Amino acid sequence: MGNSSDNVRGLILALSSSIFIGSSFIVKKKGLRKAGATGVRAGVGGYSYLYEPLWWAGMITMIFGEIANFAAYAFAPAILVTPLGALSIIFSAVLAHFILEEKLHIFGILGCVLCVVGSTSIVLHAPQEKDIESVKEVWNLATEPGFIVYTSIVLVLVLILIFRFVPRYGSTHMIVYVGICSLMGSLTVMGVKALAIALKLTFLGTNQFIYFQTWFFTVVVILCCLLQVNYLNKNLDLDDGSSV
Repeated sequence: MGNSSDNVRGLILALSSSIFIGSSFIVKKKGLRKAGATGVRAGVGGYSYLYEPLWWAGMITMIFGEIANFAAYAFAPAILVTPLGALSIIFSAVLAHFILEEKLHIFGILGCVLCVVGSTSIVLHAPQEKDIESVKEVWNLATEPGFIVYTSIVLVLVLILIFRFVPRYGSTHMIVYVGICSLMGSLTVMGVKALAIALKLTFLGTNQFIYFQTWFFTVVVILCCLLQVNYLNKNLDLDDGSSV
């Protein structure tokens, strides 16, 4: 990792984000369990958790974590920030084991170790970020043929999962919900990075909200986050959903 102060700020923010987000999973899971005891469970399509204060406490904790994560993207390269998000898995898995009494088996432990090793390796070799002077530069990268093809493939896969696999296997195979969240998450990273850069440049005196590209990325981030939160709650409501 480079020695720039921006990278250091991004690293600290990303680590803080992982702690908040990892903890939020456990609080939300307890809220989902409580809501499911008196209403329709999220795992089968219910939204009774929206009336549960404990779930909202977890949601607020996650929002703080996402704000820190969002800010990290404004300072450090995505290749540095994104892998550190995997550390939230460690906090969540450990807390789930002790607080929710969800058993973390040998493959779960191995997965946690791989997360730490992989994240550390990427962070240590993260490149310095290219200086970007306008959100239009990010737009040019996002509209290159390679990324457009990738985006199209992701959207098709997500639609297949939602309309074909969720009704059949969603409540029994958590890979369906995880797949939706992970695939959309790969697109969310681009949107969050663009929006974070736009806000950073705007605060520095160069208004980026005069460009339609900034508003486009804002809409992408909102839609992706809403979709991910919905299916993340469905996943957390499954047995051992938080630890896995």
